[in-house]
Amino acid sequence: MALTYTAIATVTVGSGGASSIEFTSIPGTYTDLLVKLSCRTTKTGDLTTYVDLVINSDTGAYYDQRNVSGMLNGTISNQSWTNQNSFYVYQVNTDSATANTFSNTELYIPNYTSSNNKSISQDGVAESNTSSSGNRALALVAGHYHPSSNTAITTLKFTPDSNNFAQYSTATLYGIKNTV
Repeated sequence: MALTYTAIATVTVGSGGASSIEFTSIPGTYTDLLVKLSCRTTKTGDLTTYVDLVINSDTGAYYDQRNVSGMLNGTISNQSWTNQNSFYVYQVNTDSATANTFSNTELYIPNYTSSNNKSISQDGVAESNTSSSGNRALALVAGHYHPSSNTAITTLKFTPDSNNFAQYSTATLYGIKNTV
């Protein structure tokens, strides 16, 4: 079975930054969704931060996830959350990371049009040449979106935990079809 990827939409943040990146009116003509993020935020302090993902404007306590993170000093940690109001997208560069470097993240959502709960997987890595060893460098995340009323995913909204997305941050949404 061959898979075909189609770019549905790309958002590039302009001068002055943006408080969020949103994909709306996602067509139901694909099997799965894939989002590729290359971004950084204007937050200062820590080298990395997270971005909230809200599906279908639903901020109810319907998001669960478990992540495994690798630190720059080689330490591995894991965390889990249940019944959160958003999905946490990890290892996003901040303004304190090396200048002009962007984190890279991929989110995969299979069967997004089904009337069942939705799984979300994420692979993300921060990019920085700083010597700080206590910050996270990469994360693998398995998540679950279990709304009170299951419907197809039509909207994805990404919002930094604080501050804005920095200029030149990009997000591309792909639709994936199985072809026989």
